[in-house]
Amino acid sequence: MTQGAGQGPAVRTATLRDFRVPPYAQVPVQSGEPGPPAQPRQPVPPPVAVVADGPSGHPGNAIPADEPPEGYTPTERDLPVINRGDTVQVHVDPVDIPATDALGPLYAVGDVHGYLDELVAALAEQGLIDGEGRWAAGNARLWFLGDFTDRGPDGIGVIDLVMRLSAEAAASGGYCKALMGNHELLLIGAKRFGDTPVNSGAGTATFQAAWLLNGGQRTDMERLQDVHLQWMSRLDAIVEEDGHLLMHSDTTAYLDYGSTIDDVNDTVHQILTRNDADECWDLFRKLTKRFAFRDEGGPEAVRELLSQYGGQRVVHGHSPIPYLLGEVGTEDDADGEEDSGPVVEGPHVYAEGLAIAMDGGVTMAGKLLVEQLPLTG
Repeated sequence: MTQGAGQGPAVRTATLRDFRVPPYAQVPVQSGEPGPPAQPRQPVPPPVAVVADGPSGHPGNAIPADEPPEGYTPTERDLPVINRGDTVQVHVDPVDIPATDALGPLYAVGDVHGYLDELVAALAEQGLIDGEGRWAAGNARLWFLGDFTDRGPDGIGVIDLVMRLSAEAAASGGYCKALMGNHELLLIGAKRFGDTPVNSGAGTATFQAAWLLNGGQRTDMERLQDVHLQWMSRLDAIVEEDGHLLMHSDTTAYLDYGSTIDDVNDTVHQILTRNDADECWDLFRKLTKRFAFRDEGGPEAVRELLSQYGGQRVVHGHSPIPYLLGEVGTEDDADGEEDSGPVVEGPHVYAEGLAIAMDGGVTMAGKLLVEQLPLTG
């Protein structure tokens, strides 16, 4: 198959300039080709006790010792290790680059948390991938809002899929990009720093313990490779697209890291490059904050972000819609009954229409949301 004039190789992939990803993410995946050698399994300490904080605990939001940062609500809910399914492996075929530079439709994906099968189904439902899991949306633009791993069965499979779709989308004239979530920071910290004590300001804490308490899956850690760590470390924290200010967490803490979008992203990348455990922990803590847009001062908090960084609406993940709405039952409600989980039909628009929540609560039997922006209706 012939590429456009002067395009060189037959397979077009994402570039470092266009996608701010390292060269390893640019290599086409060939079916049956062996990947990098697996990293040796690391010993992990037993999880420490979880401290409950208030009646509206959020699944997976647990912190070691007595150190809940503002807006970060722990839970006593058990977080078992779930057996993963098989990672989707799809051959990347060369395709022609469309002649037009027109931008395609814009889509956003909420928190995935290792639910690979649900992600594939949601992407296929929107026509973004075909029946074999390949990019099928031409010049469409797809943004993942972060939190690929933890809690669910196959976080590494989710990362592998997103990395591959990035190359396939670029080859079709579109793109697939991703933002940094607090669980990416948590997994990076658990791998880099393990049980090294960090300066938590309220006793001893470690990334390893926090990762386990927040749904860390041992199978993900066993399969985690340098290629995944480097990819996650280069993710941006915030971006503006078509008047939508995209970010993972519903917090104003991003303002602590820069006065422009580029400043914020550069600062986050520099922190991860310096590889200082205390500094990384502080970044993780701040990006676990939530609910800044939910209550009486919510619209003003959104306006503060929009006035600083641009855009007309904030689009975020992180806080599941059932918790934003206060419509979550107990685990006992689901015993033997169908349709007893939280009902999520789509994104939640709130804060006087200035904020859109995209975490449908897939970890709570909710819905993994993949939606086209702007929202209609």
